[in-house]
Amino acid sequence: MQLRMPKILQTEQAIRPFTHTTPLIRSPYLSRLSGGDVWLKLENHQATGSFKIRGALSKIGRLTPAQREKGIAAASAGNHALGVAYAADALGGVPADIFVPATAPRAKIDKLSAYAVTIHQSGDTYEAAHQAASAFAAESGALEISAYDDVDVIAGQASVGLEIFRQRPQADMLIVPVGGGGLIAGIATVAAALSPTCRVVGVQPEASPAALLSLRDGVAYDPFDHQPTLADGLAGGFGAVPLVLARDLIDEVVLSSEADMRRAMFTLIDQHQLIAEASGAIATAPVLTRQIDITGLTVVCVLSGGNVDTAVLRAVLSEFS
Repeated sequence: MQLRMPKILQTEQAIRPFTHTTPLIRSPYLSRLSGGDVWLKLENHQATGSFKIRGALSKIGRLTPAQREKGIAAASAGNHALGVAYAADALGGVPADIFVPATAPRAKIDKLSAYAVTIHQSGDTYEAAHQAASAFAAESGALEISAYDDVDVIAGQASVGLEIFRQRPQADMLIVPVGGGGLIAGIATVAAALSPTCRVVGVQPEASPAALLSLRDGVAYDPFDHQPTLADGLAGGFGAVPLVLARDLIDEVVLSSEADMRRAMFTLIDQHQLIAEASGAIATAPVLTRQIDITGLTVVCVLSGGNVDTAVLRAVLSEFS
């Protein structure tokens, strides 16, 4: 199994009419704090509030007429569901059934309700929603769209990497949130092709270290029995496809505590007036805590999403204000 640059470039061209080239802004605060030159890739400003539309557009854009007629199904804690709903609407005429856990943030469910999709709330975890989506797909003939375990989806997420290297080609390190692995696999593939000396570092919650363990052991731990975490979009297993594509391209995976993620969310608001969910703000956590030494390096942190539940945002602001 391979993912090569021609496919990534072709995918980016195909999805470009439906996506934003998101801003890359410098963080004077994080730069002063760390001794590096720190930049923030604002995928929280992408349509639907996260990078997920890129992979969904890539996959749905490749459907055959027969597949489009039977429709699609997807399971997600929120952002992938929004991406699939957006892509189905943008590309037109694709029935979509979306399965989300009952614990999905209210902000994401409210946004999802704005699209012409059928929403099913199933269980309390992503894995329960995934099982429900798989059962529905098997019974109905719909195509299940994976959030991360699909080469076509990863080709779409890789467009984030293309944009970064156009905007900041001298980047020495990319810090990327890691859940199922689709985003980091795509970005690492681009980095290896365009800037082989650039380090790719993943960050995930201490409560769900599936990527760290999968890369260490060479086994895709998916599903993964994780602990509760504010970074719901990163909770769960690390996919077999990302493992095959990127196990030799990811330089390191570090873990972030719940407290450090909350501080990262607050710092982005306080210093940059940027709202990022824990799953996106986590990219800045190892810089904020100096967990990684980036002295003298040009570093890009990918803020992968900004769909924060209002109650969570209020709690974070209260904690640090």
